[in-house]
Amino acid sequence: MQALLLILVFLVSTVVGYMIIKNVPSLLHTPLMSGMNALSGITVLGALTTAAIAIQTGSKILGYLAIVLAMINVAGGFTVTGRMLKMFKNKGDDNR
Repeated sequence: MQALLLILVFLVSTVVGYMIIKNVPSLLHTPLMSGMNALSGITVLGALTTAAIAIQTGSKILGYLAIVLAMINVAGGFTVTGRMLKMFKNKGDDNR
């Protein structure tokens, strides 16, 4: 029963998140991505804490997988944000 409730929460949050992101104007994507990178960092901390207190081997493996996926998300988000910010840089601003 609890697993079914967790799956339902996951599905509802996925749909709501998609609907929110779909309606964001393109000018706001860079600032929002920076904010999401910060939230992904919090996700990494939560995954580390969860993996540290896990008792069963399956839980430890899932915690490790959560850490790896969250770190990929953080690194990819900062890479994309850096590329987007580079597009707004003037050609004469190479000294910065």
